[in-house]
Amino acid sequence: MRSTISPAAPLGRQALLFPLCLVLFEFAVYIANDMIQPGMLAVVDSFNVGREWVPTSMTAYLAGGMVLQWFLGPWSDRRGRRPIMLAGVVCFIGACLGILLVDTIEQFIVLRFLQGFGLCFIGAVGYATIQESFDEAVCIKITALMANVALIAPLLGPLAGAMIIHFASWQAMFMLFAALASIALVGLWRAMPETASRLGEPLSPASLWQDYKIVLTNRQFLYGAMAIGCACLPLLSWLAQSPVILMGDSGLSSMQYGLLQLPVFGALMLGNLTLARLSGRRTVDRLIKLGAAPIICGLALATLATLVAPHAYLWMTAGMSLYAYGIGVANAGLYRLTLFSCAMSKGTVSAALGMLNILVYTLGIELAKSLYTLGGSGLFNLFNLLSVLGWFALVRLFIRRRAALTVTIPASA
Repeated sequence: MRSTISPAAPLGRQALLFPLCLVLFEFAVYIANDMIQPGMLAVVDSFNVGREWVPTSMTAYLAGGMVLQWFLGPWSDRRGRRPIMLAGVVCFIGACLGILLVDTIEQFIVLRFLQGFGLCFIGAVGYATIQESFDEAVCIKITALMANVALIAPLLGPLAGAMIIHFASWQAMFMLFAALASIALVGLWRAMPETASRLGEPLSPASLWQDYKIVLTNRQFLYGAMAIGCACLPLLSWLAQSPVILMGDSGLSSMQYGLLQLPVFGALMLGNLTLARLSGRRTVDRLIKLGAAPIICGLALATLATLVAPHAYLWMTAGMSLYAYGIGVANAGLYRLTLFSCAMSKGTVSAALGMLNILVYTLGIELAKSLYTLGGSGLFNLFNLLSVLGWFALVRLFIRRRAALTVTIPASA
């Protein structure tokens, strides 16, 4: 079933059907990462291995989210977004069911890597279709509202995961993920439009190289892509390391761990609601600037608190919550501007953006883990603070260059 959505489509039921179906799959993919985190201590215990494997699960998941994006974006530009997206959902379901059969931690990590492929399809195919289907103000509003639905995963995932581990085995979680993705598969089959602009064009190594050369030599795109990666890295490193920080070293229960995730992801949701409310009333540049103060101040608070008292996890949570609110306000607008900073077809641009982001996340999470082992929470939070200071510098370059290009282009037209 094929359908199309006008770029100026109103936010009625028909226009929102596809985003709602996509966000259900996104929810399943995200919760497959967030819900298992409090269960990772049970996972490593079941395989009789050390807790150093706990953050490796997320690293493998994010690495899986990087490896296919380079191909899926250009491929969906030429073969169609619908069939590739639907195939991706089927692959995710298979990987979730396959993990029920593993009997070693290495096999578990391999299946986590394969599950991470779902991230590739969301970024390179699903979100490219969203960006192509709506104009800027409407798209940012939809993206912010979709993010709030998706944020139920990290908001409730750790708490729900802790409850499942209390009453059932960790394998039950993956049956739940597969069931949610199956419902999304039916919805996407019925509702997803086809927006690919280069249908029928041949895909060769030479054309692939030329497409990515255009994107990756665009300095404006690189500033934006690396800024997004630096901005979100502290949130993901918190997700990966917080089971060790809160449960392993601070002695909290899995339920207390889950409750401490609520203010962080509740603040992120509030930031997205603020963005949805202000979208269309403020310029995108202004929205990005509004998010800067809470982003930097929040991580500065977490850093100072844990340098003074390494086990000040409540202050760390407060700082992460303030930072998360700023990310909610700033990130969707920066994503939109970055995606449209290059004239190449959006499947390729979205794939390049996703690959760069996940490369930053994968390397950054492993570095954050090493720094925590070396210097505890203080060094961990200092790394996160340096990451967002890098974001601030890159955003300033991005906005200045964008303003210069806006002035220069009409003058030369």
